[in-house]
Order: sequence, then structure tokens, then C-alpha cells
Amino acid sequence: MVGQWGKEDDEKVVIRCYSDRRDRIQMEYVEKSCEIGNDQTFLYTDTLGDPICRIRNTPLCTMLVADVGTKLVGCIQGSVKPVKFHDKPVNVGYVLGLRVVPLYRRCGIGSILVRKLEEWFVSHNVDYAYMATEKDNEASLGLFVGTLGYTVFRNPAILVNPVNPGRDLKLPSDIGIRKLKVEEAASWYRTHVAPTTDFFPDDIDTILRNKLSMGTWMAYYNNNEKNNSWAILSVWNSSKVFKLRIGKAPLSYVLLTKVCNLLGRFLRFLGLTVLPDLFTLFGFYFLYGVHAEGPLCGKLVRALCDHVNNMAASDDGGACKVLVVEVDGESNGGDDTLMRCVPHWKMLSCDDDTWCIKPLKCEEKMSDLGEFNDMFWKSKSGTLFVDPRDV
Repeated sequence: MVGQWGKEDDEKVVIRCYSDRRDRIQMEYVEKSCEIGNDQTFLYTDTLGDPICRIRNTPLCTMLVADVGTKLVGCIQGSVKPVKFHDKPVNVGYVLGLRVVPLYRRCGIGSILVRKLEEWFVSHNVDYAYMATEKDNEASLGLFVGTLGYTVFRNPAILVNPVNPGRDLKLPSDIGIRKLKVEEAASWYRTHVAPTTDFFPDDIDTILRNKLSMGTWMAYYNNNEKNNSWAILSVWNSSKVFKLRIGKAPLSYVLLTKVCNLLGRFLRFLGLTVLPDLFTLFGFYFLYGVHAEGPLCGKLVRALCDHVNNMAASDDGGACKVLVVEVDGESNGGDDTLMRCVPHWKMLSCDDDTWCIKPLKCEEKMSDLGEFNDMFWKSKSGTLFVDPRDV
């Protein structure tokens, strides 16, 4: 029966490309058996019937699956895109969606999938492969860092803020906000963001023109003669790609949610944010390209976030329940300011994201990985641009 696995040691592992017609049903069982989470919280993902929804918007992508006999027991996804690194154009491959059903773990299937994906990367002229995990995910870090030669290079923080439907947040009267045209936004990002960020996407125009990108907004002071401060961000509608729900959570969160539901109208009357019901399917807006400059830019960042909150609150479908921003979790430069200025709930946010990277083509030109580590850490900047297609 589909979804029931019986381990047979004499069967070989076969890696092949995903076939939607052949594999979709078994993929649903693989995803269900590998829900993301820990002992306290499980995050369930609804791909809206599209197993490759998270990579479909990238320039080049693939999904590999692992077969043992007639059973699909694992999968991995990868995407390729052009970025700027050391002011040079390079191709990077993003590794995501590594899944192995519990019964077949610790059999080397995960490492086989990653290595096969890296071979696919090299065949498509990829210079670096990178992935994201949690800092306490010992199995993932043991595989990628301990076995496969990846190195940790970023520790971002994921900031989450609930949307309060039916109530607009009041924006400061001394701040103006305007929507930029795609050409203007792309030019602004290339001029002000690209020189100070890691892996800035060379195809930023394509991202901004994507149907999921809702636009780019800039905030400024109406009387900007004195401080010359400004802030910018773009919005990606992840609700159209996939939806999430929390399967189980700490008792404190469950109780707080129930209290908020009971007192919802009263809390809104007092102007307080109500904790949304995240135990049913929900979508989110991802705020990307968040950047600010000037001595008084923090207030502008908050105003932009409140503006997007009002956009989400007026959504007729009510699909968007939270806003998500990912910034550098370390105190180095601009992103430290963003962590303090972006509105978020600590209960919903986390600072345990860990990005790891590995040189592929350049391994042949370096005596050892330590040389690459020195080069990369010297290049590390204070700004983190998170490609919304990687979310």
C-alpha cells in the first residue's frame, strides 16, 4: 500500500528526477512523514498540490527522488541563480527540501541525494552550493558540515509579526510612503544594496516583475532636508505558493491563542494586536530587500512594516495572517538596526536559522577549504539580502 514502507536491506537506492505523474501521491506521504519541527512544535506545509512550488519561480531548478525497489523513500530540491559575489558574477545553487522517511534514515540516502544534486549543480556551472537549517539540528549540520564539507557563514533571525485584520495601524504624519516602479526599485537596489550584501541576485529585475512580488515601497520624512534618511522594502506574496499551520505547540501558546480569540473584539477596541489562529492553514507576506540609511531610518522601517500590515489586513480573503522578515542575527552593521526596528513578536520569531555554504568549482583551485573560509569571512558584510524565491 502506498505510504507504507518495509525496509529491505538487499534493495539498491536509485536516484532519479521527480516525475509529477508518477510520484505525486507517494511524495505526499514522504512529506507527511517528515514534518518540520521538534518535540514542542510541528510546522505542517500545504504545497497546494504542487510539490515543487518552492523552486518553481527560480531560473533553473530540479527535484531528485530516491527509490528503494518500488518505494519512494527520499527527495531533495535544488535551484540555480546568478548572483554577485566579490563584485563578480557567479552562479549559486540552493539546496532545500531534503527528506528521507524515518525508516530509511542513517542509511546514507541523504548524503547520496546531496552529492547527486551537487553533481547536477556542477553540470550547470554552479560555483557555490548553500543551504539553510536550524542551529540545533544536529543531524542536518552533521551531514552538511561534518560529512559534506559545508561551512556555516550566516545566522539570520526570522522575525514574525501577526496581522490584525479589520484594523489599520496609524502611520506617522511626518512620514511619506510611495510605491516605486520596477525599474526605479531595481536601480535603487543595485545602487544602494548590492555593494553591501552577500549573494545579491543579478536578476533582481526578474524577481521584482514576478507575479508574486506585490511591489516595492520607499519611506521618507516629508521634511527631509536635515537628516536625509530613507528606507525601502519589497513584498512577496508567499500565500499564493504554499500555506502553513502549526500542528502542536507549547501550552502557553495554545492558551494565549484561546484567550485572544475570546477577547478579540475587546483587544481590537483597545488598539492591541490579536494573536491569529495559526492552528488552521495560513499564508504570509515575506518582506525582502529591507534596507535603510540615515540617522533616523529606524522609524521609517517601522512605518513601512505597518504599511504592509495594513495591506495584509485589508486582504478580502484573509489568507495572510503574519508578516515575515529575515535579517542577519548578528550585531554587525545595518541588519542589527533592522532587528530592533522591524515589528515582531518574540514568541513567533526565532534566531536559530543557520546558513551553510560550500565551494564547488573552486575546490579544485584551492589547497584546502580553510582558504575558502578565510576568503568568505573577510567578505562578510553587514547586510543580508534574502531572495524571496528561497523562502
